[in-house]
Amino acid sequence: MSDNTATVSLPVNVEQIQELLPHRYPFLLVDRVIEIVPGHSVVALKNVTINEPFFQGHFPGHPVMPGVLLVEAMAQAAGLLTQITSRLNGHSGSPLFYLVKVDNARFNAVVAPGDQLRLEVEQKRLMRGMGLFAARAVVDGKEVASCELMCAARSEK
Repeated sequence: MSDNTATVSLPVNVEQIQELLPHRYPFLLVDRVIEIVPGHSVVALKNVTINEPFFQGHFPGHPVMPGVLLVEAMAQAAGLLTQITSRLNGHSGSPLFYLVKVDNARFNAVVAPGDQLRLEVEQKRLMRGMGLFAARAVVDGKEVASCELMCAARSEK
């Protein structure tokens, strides 16, 4: 595989992310892409603030980022990997991928306001419209969550 990293202008900022993903506030959970090896891996950041709407109810007086949103943030980082790789390969964009399976999800620590999530995603395989990814979320060098994600390209039906 050739090294395409020189053709990617890093960091990829939130405005560029919005051109690549359909997610918007309050559900866009990636703020920046800081590393990418097209077709292989991506590292993205999510700055967690007390202004996140989910903290109002999860949990009052003890704000904790829901685990399902940690998984979603990792899935969005995987989506950015596929979209950036597709554009580097000369396509105007790849089809939208839907999350279809989460395996081996682990939540090792609480994510709270003030934390910066480092989302690390590795593409294990991509064939016939299905992608398999290994993902982990890290705060201050400590793994707070991990999982395997399977995504499927949206059919035109």
